[in-house]
Order: sequence, then structure tokens, then C-alpha cells
Amino acid sequence: MENIEKLLEIAKEAAYEAGEIQLSYLGKKLKIEHKSNDFDLVTEADKQSEEKIMSIISTYFPEHDILGEETGCHREHNSEYLWVVDPLDGTTNFTHNFPHFAVSIGLIKNGKIIMGVVYDCCKNELFWAAEGTGAYLNSEPIQTSKVEELNGSLLATGFAPGKPESLEENLIYFREFIHLGQAIRRPGAAALDLCYVAAGRLDAFWELNLSPWDVAGGACIVREAGGKVTNFDSGGFDPYGKNILATNGLLHDKMKEVLHSCKNKTA
Repeated sequence: MENIEKLLEIAKEAAYEAGEIQLSYLGKKLKIEHKSNDFDLVTEADKQSEEKIMSIISTYFPEHDILGEETGCHREHNSEYLWVVDPLDGTTNFTHNFPHFAVSIGLIKNGKIIMGVVYDCCKNELFWAAEGTGAYLNSEPIQTSKVEELNGSLLATGFAPGKPESLEENLIYFREFIHLGQAIRRPGAAALDLCYVAAGRLDAFWELNLSPWDVAGGACIVREAGGKVTNFDSGGFDPYGKNILATNGLLHDKMKEVLHSCKNKTA
């Protein structure tokens, strides 16, 4: 049996340390590089944050595997534990000094997400959860909202940078939901969008073309807050599945119906 308290302690330590690095760069002139396209950015803050997180995890759990956004699959030991790290989710926001970005750390054991920690250093908000613990914002428990109808819901989505095919597909979903929901937000950091669903600030979130490090931590937090997380076409959630639907649970079937209806129109 793993010591979940120790795992959480180390994940929180790593998140706080990475957040300090980000604050030290915020508002300063950054060296910005491009990854797969002109819209997919990386900075020295991303890289140093990931290095710090990996160093801390490896010090305490040298036998564990780590998957980081900036380095790809790293330090493989064929462990049953896989740490999934997004050192700076919302890099575009960060480069514009738009204070909505976060550190995201998830832990997968034998294919199942068992822990998540997401830290917003600008607001000093640490969202965290582990299997069976419930979900928390700093030291206070959080729960998903009780909204039951789409016409009273606040929804959120995101658009993968530089991927026109997913942009066009998501615009179809966006157009439909903007008529059905009360309002839609597009803040630009999937990990925080998930945490906002967990905390009841949003009622549902959907997005396409995401990677495991974008969603692993937040998915656990939503689940432990009483919400539901799946892929568009499944009853469960695979973090490698490239899309995500996270809701308060009460809206899940309604959201899925709309997603499927829109998909069928484009087929």
C-alpha cells in the first residue's frame, strides 16, 4: 500500500518550488522558443520548473517513472508509478503576463490516476486530491456545483494551439454550447479549468487534442470533488485519449448528447 500522504507531500513541495520559479520570471523579458508550431511556446521558466519538479520527485522516489511535457518520457524504470508533469500549463498566458497558468502534477499507478496537484502561484491556490481523500483548495474541501440544466451553466473550453482541424471541430461544439449554456469561458489553462469545475466555479469543461500532462492532475481533483470525467466517446477516462469532458456529474449526459450530435453532423 502506497503512503499517499508522503506522495502528496512531495507533489505539493514540487508544485510550490516550480511556482516560485515562475513568479521569479513573471513580468520579465523572456526567451521564447517554439515547439511544434508558431503557437506552441516554451520558455526558460517551463524548462527550469520541470527540472525542479523532476529533481524533487527523483530524490524521494528514484524508482518511479516520470513523463514531463518538455522532456518527453524521462527516467523510465518500468515502475508501476508514473508521474505526469506539466511544469507550466498556460505558457501563452504566462508570456503575456496574463495571470492564469499553473503547475500540474498527476500520479498514475498501474494505468489509474490516483493523485493530482495543481498550483496557481499568482493566486496562491493549491488544488489537490488523491484517491479516496476528497478534493481540496489549500486546506479547504471543495465540491462540484449542483447545476442541473445547461441553460444555467457556466462552461469552459480551450483550443489546441496551431491545430486547424481541431479548431474547426471545436468551433462547431462552441457554437452549439453558446446557445445552450448561460455563458462560455476560454481561460487558456486546461489544468485550472478542471480545478474550477472541481471547485464549482465552472459547471463543465470540454477540450480536444490534449496530452496526459494537461489533464492527469486535474482529472483526479474533479473526480474526488464529486464530478465526472470521461473522454467524449467512453464511460471512463483515458488521459491518452486526446479529448476530455469534465462536469459536475449532473450535466454529463447532457453535455455528451450535444457533443455526439455535433459530431454526427460533421461525419
